[in-house]
Amino acid sequence: MSFALPTVTADAVPAGAPLLDVREPEEWAAGHAEGALHIPIGQVVERLGEITALASEGRLHVVCKVGGRSAQVTAYLVQQGLDAANVDGGMHAWQAAGRPLVGEGDDPFVL
Repeated sequence: MSFALPTVTADAVPAGAPLLDVREPEEWAAGHAEGALHIPIGQVVERLGEITALASEGRLHVVCKVGGRSAQVTAYLVQQGLDAANVDGGMHAWQAAGRPLVGEGDDPFVL
């Protein structure tokens, strides 16, 4: 069965919207969107309850570095019945759109 993957551009993600970051811990630490929930892609299935709770707050936006991993997660979440959309271009597009980043260092960046 084939379907169109729900996708949104980084600049179209509403401020404060539920955001799931599926990158690895070192990528997250370098720089991420403030308020995002961090669940690495390998933990998505086992932590589905947390993701479902976040999705209850509105459309869930899923992000990774460039959009590949988040597209896989978005497809899985949609199959589970959640309203989810892939952030096209990932955190690189997020940063390019001028969206703010926070991280563990003084100068957050996308790794």
